[in-house]
Amino acid sequence: MSEGNGPSAAGGLRLAELAARAQLGDRTALEALLRELEPPLHEHIRGIVGDADDAADVLQETLLLVCRRLGTVRDHRWVRAWAYRIATREAVRAARRSRASRTQPLDEWADLPAPPADEPAVDSELVAELPRRLDALPPGARSVLRMRYLHGLTQPEIAEALEIPLGTVKSRLAYGIAALRRTWGAGRGES
Repeated sequence: MSEGNGPSAAGGLRLAELAARAQLGDRTALEALLRELEPPLHEHIRGIVGDADDAADVLQETLLLVCRRLGTVRDHRWVRAWAYRIATREAVRAARRSRASRTQPLDEWADLPAPPADEPAVDSELVAELPRRLDALPPGARSVLRMRYLHGLTQPEIAEALEIPLGTVKSRLAYGIAALRRTWGAGRGES
């Protein structure tokens, strides 16, 4: 995926067109826009709040805010990043509210047995393990890695969505990748 200065070409243009039509009162375009945004936003929110039921509640609030505030979007090319910004804010608020009652140990994965050496370098179990490994990272790195590698946002889109400088996105990506490498190496008995 290219790291250009704007939204990714594939989804960005379609979303921009739908947003522009929805702002003009096209209800069908608004419904299509929400359908396009819903699955990736749900996954993003769930990555932040952790609980499926909480994620569904936050998603509904996010989509409602997207509907209410769509008229404020000036550059339709950034509607995806704008929606992620709303989703991130709402998810972080929800996570803060529930964090006191639900804490998970950061090193619960450390007791997992190392896979046999004869397994391929990338297998379905490792791919399935990735979201859980991401959950062990600090929130800043976790959000940036999820948005980049699981949701396909570009670095500029992530910066826009999280309202942070592009350099911060890059440093969080680098930190998160390094942390994942360390945890995977430690999980396999490597150093």
